[in-house]
Amino acid sequence: MKVKIAYFLYLSLIVLFCQKSALAENEFMDLELSMDEDMFMFEDIPSVYSASKYEQKVIKAPASISIVTADEIKKYGYRTFSEVLSSLRGFYSTNDRNYGYTGVRGFGLPSDYNTRLLLLIDGHRFNDNIYDSFDTLGSFPLDLDTIERVEVVRGPSSSLYGTSAFFGVINVITKRGRDLGGVNVSASYGSYDAYKTRISYGDRFNSGLEVFLSGTFYDTQGDESLYYKEFDDPATNNGNYNNNDEEQTRQLMGTLSYQDFTLRSLYTDNKKDVPTGAYETVFNDPGSHTYDQQIFVNLTYDHTFDNHLNLQSKISYNKYRYTGGYPYDYSENDTPDIVINKDQSDGQWWRAEIQATKVMWDEHRITVGGDYQDNFQQYQTNYDLERYVESDQDTYKWAIFIQDEYNITQKWTLNAGVRLDYFSTFGETINPRVALIYNPWESTAIKLLYGSAFRAPNEYELNYHDDGSTTLASEALQPEELETLELIVEHYFNKNIRAEVNFFRTEISDILSLVSLPDGLLQNQNTGDVESHGIEAQLEGTWVNGFQSRISYAWQETKNKLTNKRLTNSPEHMVKLNLIAPLWSEKIFIGFESQYMSQRKTPLESEVDDVFLSNLTLFTQDWVKGVEMSAGLYNLFDQKYFDPGSEEHTQNGIEQNGLTFRVKTSIQF
Repeated sequence: MKVKIAYFLYLSLIVLFCQKSALAENEFMDLELSMDEDMFMFEDIPSVYSASKYEQKVIKAPASISIVTADEIKKYGYRTFSEVLSSLRGFYSTNDRNYGYTGVRGFGLPSDYNTRLLLLIDGHRFNDNIYDSFDTLGSFPLDLDTIERVEVVRGPSSSLYGTSAFFGVINVITKRGRDLGGVNVSASYGSYDAYKTRISYGDRFNSGLEVFLSGTFYDTQGDESLYYKEFDDPATNNGNYNNNDEEQTRQLMGTLSYQDFTLRSLYTDNKKDVPTGAYETVFNDPGSHTYDQQIFVNLTYDHTFDNHLNLQSKISYNKYRYTGGYPYDYSENDTPDIVINKDQSDGQWWRAEIQATKVMWDEHRITVGGDYQDNFQQYQTNYDLERYVESDQDTYKWAIFIQDEYNITQKWTLNAGVRLDYFSTFGETINPRVALIYNPWESTAIKLLYGSAFRAPNEYELNYHDDGSTTLASEALQPEELETLELIVEHYFNKNIRAEVNFFRTEISDILSLVSLPDGLLQNQNTGDVESHGIEAQLEGTWVNGFQSRISYAWQETKNKLTNKRLTNSPEHMVKLNLIAPLWSEKIFIGFESQYMSQRKTPLESEVDDVFLSNLTLFTQDWVKGVEMSAGLYNLFDQKYFDPGSEEHTQNGIEQNGLTFRVKTSIQF
């Protein structure tokens, strides 16, 4: 019944939407121009697309926003997407020496595969259809040099994006042909014999055709000798894991645009040795590795009609493959009998989206849309001498949504939206978001936000089982649900200095986790509720000479409501300092950042120590026309620190790299 009502309302709004004239759009634009003239620095405030699915000033967006630009990526010397996200207030990263995981606002359960964040590539949903995941290290799909900017939208966004837009949405906008205007080649070398080469071509032609192509190859030997005290025994090589930390990555991407059409394609694969003895595999065996491959092809149509109606539609094909090799000793005597257990997942799906935006009734900007996804392959298997797991599912999901930005007065704005999602696996869910934004003065915004979000049980949680030998199927799983209330205060002291303070409270119910049953079997179940509250504060400055600075502090308390205990891998305090300083105007810059993170609990009911990290990068440009060079030192003070292990690890904490370096050169032709 709810589905029929929502569908009726949706169709009614579409009809009304298309009947309005262009006059309302012009009046709305006049109102915005009037507001911009009153607010003297609005021309200096960046715009964001991802918060509302159309361009708007950050100060008007119904969320707390962070933007990382291509210029910052170069000058801070970021090597991985994990480092980009870790620089932002409230975000932190975990590395188990296989994949990279991102925590936000105190929620970063080890090995959750980033299922509670949504990753978009140029607005295209990237999370796969098996684990609903993405990686922030080697399997991240893009070379950082191809990124124009990263938009991070904090808080629940399921009202626009559906599942996984739980704690936030990360939209990575790539460069266009006009941004390059020729050929660019780069090469870098760093610690652990790590080298990367990239070649990119981009241009925009007089015909209007625009093209961008890029290919990257990365290889590293990794750390040749890793020591784990938990394995310090002669039978396990005295805790030393040798020559098994290698990684190789290949990336290809292409964008072709003409008039209102854009064709994007991306291919990435990554092979990573796993040097931790995870899943009780044979310690120090070279057969332990993972391989991830992802492909998508996306065609987008984006047109604004004479009546100022903007229509966007997308259709895409997507493919994901994961293969893991895990060595086990099946011998019953002192003679080893090593067998490689194979774990494999194959997913294929196509997806269609449509969205329309128009100004109506003078003060309303309304966006309506919907999407459909057909998961026509969701295959999982595990085998060695025999086959333990085999599941091949065919599922689908669809959604409709509506959002209204209502300029009540020049000082008051109401942004409200709701989305209905239907999944063939569990049914429907409805999620709203409401934001009341008040601009009491030309330089200040006060935002009061409420939103709900959900994370649907993924295919791995639903159907990875071995017919009851060790794991039971979990067909009755329901989505995790979240509600957040947030107060944001943003203030511009002048054209250069900005401050922001966020207060948030979040309630999460029906957390999905793997539990042990009385008969010893394992099963994924909806268990436990979590509550989180905290404060995030930031002061930042940007000056015309290229000097940039940012300092932020985050405090969060994220606990299991039943036990009243802090979650694993949940730091209470984080402090971050970022600085870009010109040493020679427009020629030489120094990038420096420091990050402090307090102790974190581990799954073994212990803790890893707090950590203080600093990175330093020297960046030069245009000493020779078209040439850029940089040199970076990471973990500058060589601090020994650990990230929490997860349930598949024997280790309480996984040791991270000490002092490392990278040098890089880029040449533009």
